[in-house]
Amino acid sequence: MPRLIYLEAGGSPFETGRALGRFGAAAMHGYTQRSPAWATVVHHRGTAMSKAMAAQVQTGFPRVWDELQGLAAGLELPFEDVFLWNCRGDLWAMAPDGCTTVQEAGTLRRITHNEDGDPAFAGHCAIAACAVEGGASFASFVYPGSLPGHTFAVTEGGLAVTVNNLRCLGVRPGVPRMVLARALLEAANLEQALALLRSTERAGGFHLTLAHRDEPRLLSVEFSSEACSAVEITGRALHANHALHATLRDLPQIVTGSSQHRQHRGNALLAGGDSNAADPLRVLADHGDAAFPILRADPADSDGENTMATADIRIGASRIEWQVYEHPAQPPRFHMIDGHASTEKSQRAHSA
Repeated sequence: MPRLIYLEAGGSPFETGRALGRFGAAAMHGYTQRSPAWATVVHHRGTAMSKAMAAQVQTGFPRVWDELQGLAAGLELPFEDVFLWNCRGDLWAMAPDGCTTVQEAGTLRRITHNEDGDPAFAGHCAIAACAVEGGASFASFVYPGSLPGHTFAVTEGGLAVTVNNLRCLGVRPGVPRMVLARALLEAANLEQALALLRSTERAGGFHLTLAHRDEPRLLSVEFSSEACSAVEITGRALHANHALHATLRDLPQIVTGSSQHRQHRGNALLAGGDSNAADPLRVLADHGDAAFPILRADPADSDGENTMATADIRIGASRIEWQVYEHPAQPPRFHMIDGHASTEKSQRAHSA
């Protein structure tokens, strides 16, 4: 089974990005030579859309811009290509990003998340603990060649975030969604996070599950270039990767067979009378729908995505305890507290 590693990065935004780039360089160089996804995205070199998005990031999010510069340096790839790769879901609705999230409100809020992505990156991903000068420290699942934050992450400041793809069609030349997700990790609380999303001219769209250890709310947030909606979760819910909120579900989007079936199957498991079957980790390990399973491991997956990791995040009043699994039905790979690994697991990860 592909293994996740534990990675530490820090320093200035450029230095942090460079460390992440060096981590992903070997995987990305092999990927760029053979991947139709890469070819599709870099086809946008020099376009008006690319230039407009770059200008907005450089002006509005200079620290993320510097991180992207460092990422490109560490990858030893042209900056524009790396920037475009981090705009892939804005430029191309069928970019290989998926995911399923189970949300559970209560005194102890719980977010359990399957991270689904390009199978070519299996065995090349990490949990990155990042301490960026002048910003928030956090731990995030990272793919080679990509900014942190658009997967699942927990910050030392108490914010927990999981991210699902939305295949939006009404894209505008705004701030790329992965840049917004990275900037979100600097938010001190839920209101700051929502203000950032609502006040920014957005390009593509994501679904976010947001919680903060100092606040009782558990939020489901959907945004696109046209709208931003936040709904407080009560009880339990599930979100695959298409918009469900009333203000977004009628906007132009692609709802794949996998996303639709995972949503229906997950809803049915949560609503059923079997409490064991409705446990979030059991739900995310489900393959009861053989054609469109929730846990995705088929190299010929209909959306070109496989489950890379599962995060089980429990947000209490004083700290966030979470576990990262390589398979939701097997023991966890990492035990985490707030934005860092527990001592025992961190030592094991470094020696693995």
